[in-house]
Amino acid sequence: MTTPLGLGLPQMHWYDIGKDVPTVARAAERIGFESLWVYERALYPEPATQGLYGMPGVPWPDNYRSVAEPLVTLTLAAAATERARLGTSVLVAPLHVPFQLAKALASLDAASGGRVVAGLGTGWSHDEYAAASVRPFEERGQVLDELIEVCRAVWGPDPVSYDGRLTKIASAVVGPKPARPVPILLAASSGKARRRLVDHADGWMPVGLGAETLAAQWRELRELAAERGRTEPIRTVLRTNPRYTAKPYAGPDRRPFHGNVDQIVEDLAAHVEVGLDEILVDLQSGTRDARELTDVAAEVYEKARAAGV
Repeated sequence: MTTPLGLGLPQMHWYDIGKDVPTVARAAERIGFESLWVYERALYPEPATQGLYGMPGVPWPDNYRSVAEPLVTLTLAAAATERARLGTSVLVAPLHVPFQLAKALASLDAASGGRVVAGLGTGWSHDEYAAASVRPFEERGQVLDELIEVCRAVWGPDPVSYDGRLTKIASAVVGPKPARPVPILLAASSGKARRRLVDHADGWMPVGLGAETLAAQWRELRELAAERGRTEPIRTVLRTNPRYTAKPYAGPDRRPFHGNVDQIVEDLAAHVEVGLDEILVDLQSGTRDARELTDVAAEVYEKARAAGV
């Protein structure tokens, strides 16, 4: 049985968002990709006051400049497709007003016929928090907790009531409702975040950093779920960020998902053995335009299926 594959949509600054997003979305669905994904990068500080992912001295990559807004991108994709799921991997939840985000996700799900997957995280950029957050960086976990609760309330039956720190809804009709319960997946890398996932979310969105590391993380999460008495299955979507290069890439510093199509598929096959539900392949950073992105995606998909991925 093959693993469902998703494709990252073109959001980076060298793509023509209005033309390339619908074009790539339609092509991906035609090729056979079962889901389409976006990520969030609110701004590109210059100079950066904080290193990449919070690591001192590590520069931000150029492909983080001018990233298209994720829900606008998904809306373009929704209008151009019929079947593919539409996911966020991930939205930085504390950069959004909970009630407004809940309504936006519900509206997109209703409009697309029940295809939205809400992948959420807390982010790491102090600059983004200074510009857009609803609460300080130190309170990011509390904001995510409330946002999940607000989404569940807003997506549920009317009248909706909620009394939280950021959000107060006094018995109101709130619509449109999503076509079906929108699954909430969390990035969840720390211990506290994993407990939040087990207790309050539908699934997990790890990043591919090597099959052995992923397998250990997945084992630990399942053990935690058993300890906390969770009986519902944990839905899993693995994000991979291949750095496609036209020439073969090899050497002592070879990293997972870095190289030509054959090497990317080889690394995908290793990660499939971990047993997660779905894999998102985001190729956009290594391709020059929508045509190359579509061509490489088609080759990855064809070779992955031939390899039993």
